[in-house]
Amino acid sequence: MTGGERGGGPAAATEEDGAPERGAPEADADRAALERRSLPRRLLSRPELGAVIGAVALFVFFALVADSFLRAGSVSTVLYASSTIGIMAVPVALLMIGGEFDLSTGVMVTTSALVSSMFSYQMTANVWVGAGVSLLVTLAIGFFNGVMLVRTGLPSFIITLGTFLMLTGLNLGLTKMISGTVSTKTIADMEGFPSARAVFASELTLGNVGLQITVLWWLGLVALATWILLRTRVGNWIFAVGGGAESARAVGVPVARTKVGLYMGVALAAWISGQHLLFNYDVVQSGEGVGNELIYIAAAVIGGCLLTGGYGSAVGAAVGAFIFGMANKGIVFAQWNPDWFKFFLGAMLLLATLLNAWIRKRAEASR
Repeated sequence: MTGGERGGGPAAATEEDGAPERGAPEADADRAALERRSLPRRLLSRPELGAVIGAVALFVFFALVADSFLRAGSVSTVLYASSTIGIMAVPVALLMIGGEFDLSTGVMVTTSALVSSMFSYQMTANVWVGAGVSLLVTLAIGFFNGVMLVRTGLPSFIITLGTFLMLTGLNLGLTKMISGTVSTKTIADMEGFPSARAVFASELTLGNVGLQITVLWWLGLVALATWILLRTRVGNWIFAVGGGAESARAVGVPVARTKVGLYMGVALAAWISGQHLLFNYDVVQSGEGVGNELIYIAAAVIGGCLLTGGYGSAVGAAVGAFIFGMANKGIVFAQWNPDWFKFFLGAMLLLATLLNAWIRKRAEASR
């Protein structure tokens, strides 16, 4: 067997043939040239490349057409809008990489806030107790979605659509039954509220820019999700499950546990978002959240996640959320009619999806 057949490559074969061994500086130069040549391919293989290009273009566009877009206060507003979407878009992206959807995310955020508020008020308990009960309830909803999915074999679209409708009815019905109105009672004067507000709804100052603490929650979730996807066995399971559940099961991947865990991860993020909603505004409207689930999914898709699963990144979802935040507030700063916002988002979603598909085809062709 030759050296090349053993895996030693051309260098190994040359040594066996008696040719002079190449010097270290020359080998290093060849290695550096190979890395330079492979950089474009590495960039093309990144799922978030299209979103990054779109974000840069959108940033430059609004910087040119809106004079106030680059002011410190404007940057703070854009980051806050992005973070409220990004906290949910990141775990939704992981769920989509795993090949599933969750249409109950928007109303689940509201459910989390309602449970925390009403439990604290009705039981006259420390608001942290209400937040703890809310965490258990929200995780139970995520667990329910995951277990129903793996036990029934029904599409996640059907399972979570049912959860969406049930939660929408429960949010309104229970709030009116307990509070007598469609909103909760104020809990601003209750024990623990200041400390809870500091954790979920405070504002920090970084230089001349005031940042809501949700930005830190958002960046922390991005870092955690990226570490899980790229550095852990669970990340391999997520990609494998999204690429093909039966094939993944055949090689020993715990498909059911992975999918249930992904749904509970979405529920955890919904709890964080719900607590921010409550402690930022003090009261919660029971009808809030409807329609937000589509924004979270759209942010993940703009960030490079495929609807078929098995492809995407947490960073891409974060960039997608940033694009939404820029578009949402940039239209206001440019003094355009905000009625066109949804049209703009729809067009942006289509363009980003087409760009991501083109980049992916180019990446596959260059392999």
